[in-house]
Order: sequence, then C-alpha cells, then structure tokens
Amino acid sequence: MTSVRKLGTSDLEVFPLALGGNVFGWTADREQSFAVLDAYTAAGGNFVDTADSYSAWVEGNKGGESETIIGEWVRARGNRSDVVIATKVSQHPDYPGLSAANIRAAADASLKRLGTDYIDLYYTHFDKPEVPVEEIIGALDELVRACKVRHIAASNISAERLKASLDFSEREGLARYVALQPHYNLVSRDTYEGDLLDLAQRAGLAAVPYFALASGFLTGKYRPGAKVDSARAEGAAKHLATERGQRVLAALDEVARAHDAEVATVALAWLAAQPTVAAPIASARTVEQLPALLGVADLRLTQDEVARLTNASA
Repeated sequence: MTSVRKLGTSDLEVFPLALGGNVFGWTADREQSFAVLDAYTAAGGNFVDTADSYSAWVEGNKGGESETIIGEWVRARGNRSDVVIATKVSQHPDYPGLSAANIRAAADASLKRLGTDYIDLYYTHFDKPEVPVEEIIGALDELVRACKVRHIAASNISAERLKASLDFSEREGLARYVALQPHYNLVSRDTYEGDLLDLAQRAGLAAVPYFALASGFLTGKYRPGAKVDSARAEGAAKHLATERGQRVLAALDEVARAHDAEVATVALAWLAAQPTVAAPIASARTVEQLPALLGVADLRLTQDEVARLTNASA
C-alpha cells in the first residue's frame, strides 16, 4: 500500500483517499461501480465510504443500493479483510433517526446488504438532537460489544453534542467516537474550522471530510462558459459566481502547474495537509476519474503552497 494513515485512536489504517460510494447505484451502475472499486483497490486504496440511505433520492430506489453493490463486489473479490468499510445510520427511509431500536435494526439491515458480519466504521449520519447522547452511544456500544461494528464515528454533529458524546463514553467506559465526517473543503471551511476542529484535535479524532471537491467545483472543470454534464453541476457552479471561488481556482491552477498535477489532486492535497484530516472522501463515476483522486497519496505540498491556497480561500 502506498501510504496509510492511522484513523484517530483506532487500530484502522486507511489509504489517504476514501472512495465515496454515493454514486454506486446512482450515476454509476453495478458494472461501472465494480470497475471503479477494482481500480481503486489495485492502486492501493482500502477505504470505502457509503451510507444506508445511498441512493434513496433516485426515483425507483429505496436506499441501500450502494451498500448492496459494495457487498456484491466484496463477495465476488473475496477481499473483505483487505477493505475498511464505513457506512452510516439515520437517513434510510425505512430506518430514520437515532433511537436505540432504530440503530440496532438499521445496522442489521446494513450488514445484510453488505453481506458481512461486521462494519469497520459506523457513523451517525446526521445527529438527532432530540435523542439523548446516552441513548445513541449506548446503542452503538452494544453493536461494538456484539462485534457487529469495530469502531464508531459521527457526521454532521455540533461541537456541543460531540463533546457530550465523548464525555459520556469516557465516564461510562463505553465505545467512543474515533472519527468525524465534516463538510469541509477549500470553499467550505466554516462548518469545521473552529470549535469542531479544536475538539477533534484535543480528543484525537480523525476527520474524513465529505464534499472534499465541493460537488466537483474543485476539479477545475467548471469554468466561466463551460458546460459540464453532471448530476451535481448546479451545486458546483454556484461557487463560480463568487470572488472566493475564482480566487481559489486561480491558486489551484498555479500550484497544479508547479507540480504538473491535476487541480483536483491539489485540492485534495490541501485537505490532507490540514490538522486532523486522515483521508478526504471523493467519488468517481468512471475509472478515468480516479487517477486525479488517487494522486493525493503521492502529492506533498510545500508550506508556502498550503498557505497560498488557505489565503485564497479565506
């Protein structure tokens, strides 16, 4: 494996790019998904991120399509022990929320779709503040004790709720979050930088940022006047209209030229250089999109380059 990073305080060692499974069963069919997963692992990748709700938003889908494809692929390749699989609970149409009963039922449904008897990293997908952290952590701890889940993590959670969760785990000697999945990239820094990042650093949590390429904007393919055929084009294009977005693109272009690298690789390398970040998440619909993502494992930015990008995105 090229270079692996330790995931927070856990014993998981992961490739510095997590492969996003949100496109599997959505914009990538089973065959395309298998090809992307094969190419990612052939390049040394071992960290696949999905959720029980992917891709319930697609007409005709029920949720769980991505997990099902990943499960079929793992079975076909016989490589379960080589792959770190992360999935999430709270957003599946049939298993909404974070009540203890729902967490248990949703985990069993995920295990069935994944065709495995354990999940390496299990996230609460969106925090539900109406559910006490004691109930959530208690249910997650049960899954860890039953060996259905190896480690637990949180996504889309406030610093207050995260701290309360960590404190409860410590106090009661229960399973403790080892990672955090924040919305974080060069043009969206506000939700993570600040209280959440400070807490993650103090608690030794690893960050695994989602929307690492801002719905494709940070690949550099969205330019004034350019038309891009993508289900996420609208989300990416909004950054083009801002002065910040244009500044960031200019800085990315400059650093990319210096390294003869893709713009996307540089954007991911900036994230990978940030405190607490273990592996940004990025998804590929096709094998052709993978090299620019995988390049993050080998690209080291200088301190000046990191600062240049940080200032451009301020």
